[in-house]
Amino acid sequence: MDWTEIKIKVPTAATEQAAAIANMTVSHGIYIEDYSDLEQGALEIAHIDLIDEELVKSDRTHSIIHIYLSKEVNPTESTEYITERLKALDIPFELCKTDISEEEWENNWKQFFKCTEIGKRLCICPSWEQYNNVNGRVVLNIDPGAAFGTGTHATTSMCLEALEKLVTPDMTVLDIGSGSGILSIAAVLLGAKDVVGVDIDPVAVKVAKENAVLNGVSDKAKYILGNLDEEITDTFDIVVANIVADAIIALSDSAKRRMNKNGYFLCSGIIDIRADEVEAALINRGYKIVEKIVNNNWVAFLATVTE
Repeated sequence: MDWTEIKIKVPTAATEQAAAIANMTVSHGIYIEDYSDLEQGALEIAHIDLIDEELVKSDRTHSIIHIYLSKEVNPTESTEYITERLKALDIPFELCKTDISEEEWENNWKQFFKCTEIGKRLCICPSWEQYNNVNGRVVLNIDPGAAFGTGTHATTSMCLEALEKLVTPDMTVLDIGSGSGILSIAAVLLGAKDVVGVDIDPVAVKVAKENAVLNGVSDKAKYILGNLDEEITDTFDIVVANIVADAIIALSDSAKRRMNKNGYFLCSGIIDIRADEVEAALINRGYKIVEKIVNNNWVAFLATVTE
């Protein structure tokens, strides 16, 4: 499959806002080139203080946001949406688009997806990287392929940190819109007894199954292709949905029916300007908000059922 790559160059101070806008145009994530804190990042993430000379020369005042659209998607609609939103926020930008091959797309992911420590116990590590696990973290090996979910985006990392606190042995977890399987696999590695992921994208289901095998949890992780209401009848201790605001609102009743008594609903992927709307919808549908989690422009809610 060939892809269209859209590059958006913005001042580093506007990176979070621009990235939030870019994320609204795709379901499988973006990546960002931002060298403004290169030295600090090298020390904290890669644990090195020797940096390639070409990287040192990189522009520290701007970041570049990369978006990849499959050939079935009209790139003009995405570029027009991004352009209008950035202009409305008075964010200066440069935008260009080019066609690239599947091989180039995969290699670009691999350049920018590195091992990332999350919370107190987890480390998300791509399948092609080696991680020096000196602190005994739970390592989740992931190959995102063409499925959304690498753990590096705020929406996913908020869910992972919440799961780290919530999951106890013998718990069951339902992952709605499971993508690469990162959340459900993490739940198993953190102690969950069984997990089920459901997604309408056949590529996502395939990738999630492969990642479950990669992490040695395929006996505890089941992935189903299809609609939540049609495919899932069991109930679970934790229901997690890292999707978007509209989908969370639409699926909140269905999610509630699949929660065990005293269970939790963890939802993320909510841009901050929609947070109040989602919170009100959850409360109106019988949820009690236990915690509101905020990371830059993104919000997640942890909720229980009041009835």
